Amino acid sequence: MSKNNDALAAKLCEAIRDVPDFPKPGIIFKDITPVLADGELFKLSIDALSAIVAAHNPTKVVGIDARGFIFGAAVADRLGIGFVPMRKSGKLPWKTIGETYALEYGEAVLEVHQDAIAPGERVVVVDDLLATGGTANAAVSLIKQLGGDLRTLAFLIELDFLDGRKLFPDVETTSVLHY
Repeated sequence: MSKNNDALAAKLCEAIRDVPDFPKPGIIFKDITPVLADGELFKLSIDALSAIVAAHNPTKVVGIDARGFIFGAAVADRLGIGFVPMRKSGKLPWKTIGETYALEYGEAVLEVHQDAIAPGERVVVVDDLLATGGTANAAVSLIKQLGGDLRTLAFLIELDFLDGRKLFPDVETTSVLHY
């Protein structure tokens, strides 16, 4: 959206609020809940992400716990394709594989059902934010372990100064908004 419609991107940027020292001191959290609360802005964000994803002809959208579920599921619905939740450890009810990753402020484990992605299946990742890239990198690893054909990573927001995209030199990575 950013290059083609600066006014719409500006509206989205204006709605996203900074929350200092959350979840710990020194972190400035990008709060997307005002975008979610405004039907027009939420639709704009899903339109922009759907356009990015549709260009890659996927069969499944992976959404990362938890805000990636909101955007990823809406994109999957919009495109009429399947949705795969990747969740924090211990939250999925079936047989899983997991990947440990570093956060900007700690460490966690991401899991997915072992049968969520078939070998060769065309997959995209949709999430709300690309910061250091740790969470997305764990998702990429899980997709590869399952034999998925990862087509692209799509984010609503990218924190450019953290250079998270450097972890994905061989994967197209697109963000709607850049900070």
